[in-house]
Amino acid sequence: MMLWPWRMDRLAASSQTALLPAAPIAAESLDVWQSPYAAVPWFSRSLRARWQWAWYSVQQWLTAGQAWLLLLARLSTCRSLADLIGVLTRRCVGRYLGALPVLYALLERLQVRVLINHYCPTESPVDHGAVAIVLVLNRLIAPRPLYRLMDWLASTMLSDYVGVPAAKFNDDRLGRTLDALADHAQAIWQDIASQALLRYQIDLSVLFYDLTALVMTGGYPDSELVDYGFAHNTPSDKQKVKLGLVVTCDGGVPCLFQPWAGRTADRATVQKNMDALQTWLKGRGQDTHQVLIVGDSANLNSELALAYTEHHLKYLAGVPLVEKAHRTLVLTPTERKLYCHPLTDDRGPTGYWGWACEVPFAHGGGRVTHRGLVVLSGPMRTALRRTRAQQFHALFAALQAVQAKIGTKRYRTALEVQRRAETQLRRSSVGKFVRVEATSTPEGTLTLRWWIDRPALTDAMRADGRYLLATNDPRLTPAQMLARYRDKDAVEKRFRVFKQDLQVRPLFVHSDERLRAMLLINLIALLAYSLLERQAHQQGVCLTARRILEQLASLQVIEIEACDGSRTQLLSDLTPDQQRLLIRLRQGLDSPATPSATSTPVRLLLERCLSLATPASSGLLGVAAA
Repeated sequence: MMLWPWRMDRLAASSQTALLPAAPIAAESLDVWQSPYAAVPWFSRSLRARWQWAWYSVQQWLTAGQAWLLLLARLSTCRSLADLIGVLTRRCVGRYLGALPVLYALLERLQVRVLINHYCPTESPVDHGAVAIVLVLNRLIAPRPLYRLMDWLASTMLSDYVGVPAAKFNDDRLGRTLDALADHAQAIWQDIASQALLRYQIDLSVLFYDLTALVMTGGYPDSELVDYGFAHNTPSDKQKVKLGLVVTCDGGVPCLFQPWAGRTADRATVQKNMDALQTWLKGRGQDTHQVLIVGDSANLNSELALAYTEHHLKYLAGVPLVEKAHRTLVLTPTERKLYCHPLTDDRGPTGYWGWACEVPFAHGGGRVTHRGLVVLSGPMRTALRRTRAQQFHALFAALQAVQAKIGTKRYRTALEVQRRAETQLRRSSVGKFVRVEATSTPEGTLTLRWWIDRPALTDAMRADGRYLLATNDPRLTPAQMLARYRDKDAVEKRFRVFKQDLQVRPLFVHSDERLRAMLLINLIALLAYSLLERQAHQQGVCLTARRILEQLASLQVIEIEACDGSRTQLLSDLTPDQQRLLIRLRQGLDSPATPSATSTPVRLLLERCLSLATPASSGLLGVAAA
């Protein structure tokens, strides 16, 4: 307080010309004494310089006196310690902390920054690994377009922890990082995924493979990836990129990915995925005979069934009912026969039943027969019949509307009424089960009647809830086949996280290179998301990763700057639930391997957060400002 507001350390750190008056002084008049005090301007032998310095000092002390009087006046009005702190505080800013320490520690354990800098070295003071870390954490915490990343970063503690000011993360720097990552995307991903699989001992015995489509925004006239094509639940008039992803049954952790052009058919990617997966498994020393690949009906046909056999890979997939032999096989067992073989303990409307069979495949002169299972799904059958009843209700309402218009314009003859009724049948999904007839009496009265074709409807209802599974793995029982196939929802959940939580779509990059780099960034974020959720579940925390991030979202660091320029940082209070969650997460992230020996600022902050014993002690956390 005695040194404020004219601090001696500022005087010693300033240059001589900054402390002298603004009037110009000839260089020969400043004969400086070369001593340990040479930086102090009052040792000049020039009389004029001494008088100038004396007058400048008097002005400074007068200004300091005015500031002291103002401070004393403000202090005299204080009635509490809080008022006193408010007077002595120049600036107080809250900056977002949230789950950044946890996520940063997880990425540190995966050596994301180190591996990216290994493949993408740079002489710039801002390394590509730091930029990639910021992009990944932004995807996890608060996804933003690239041009808004700098604003988000400035409101968090992340720039202090990566050691780079937020102003450095402009559009040009982000673009250069994406360009650097594009050339090594697959190599970087394989090394990071290997770190995750080894450190957390993830089981690779069951893998799921599927494709999804990502909607693109903007023009891509020269792109080899962005194109129009068919994809479920995606508008056909939108450009898209398809992404093939392999995830583990153990935690739904992504381990392989491959971007495809938007026009690529799902089945066209399966054989290339087999080759890549087989090479990857052998490189890890994994016996391919012990790995089961699970997929939906888009991953199987007669050609692919023969390919699985040639590659010596085990598979389990739904059989598309395209060939007549497969359609006949699904309808062969009666419901009474199916009910004799329950696959689940539930025997009611939500139960599952199955009938074992042999599924033949033939293509290009080759033939193979694999084990099959005709499944009757109670929930699927109930949902289909409920939907069909709603469609019947809507169709009958439309036909009644046609009947009400008889006699009006374009509804005055039996032929016109018949055509209008048949149009309604074509527009309805259940129109093929309904017959209509418009007749005219000798007196000229028009009538319209309709009825359900019960034999056709009965045949259709036999197939409700039925589907066919096939596998070449002799170890699987019928119940295990059903359980594994239902577990394939894990990859669909990861796609949902990829698109909704990480907000990977729509993408705004405008080159294939940057598109591949952004997919890499989002997949690293998905990997961290999956590992956080898996390790939390192993510690008994039954929460999704999104819910974990929400519970920690209230954590903030309060930056306080005093009147003398000194700074301190305080962590906001932790609730008991946050304390327990952080302790469990530390145990999960450090298991089974030992923690990393590095001691970055964020790691120190994480360890301090996790070691707090009571909520009251959380306010004691102070981190020296940079």
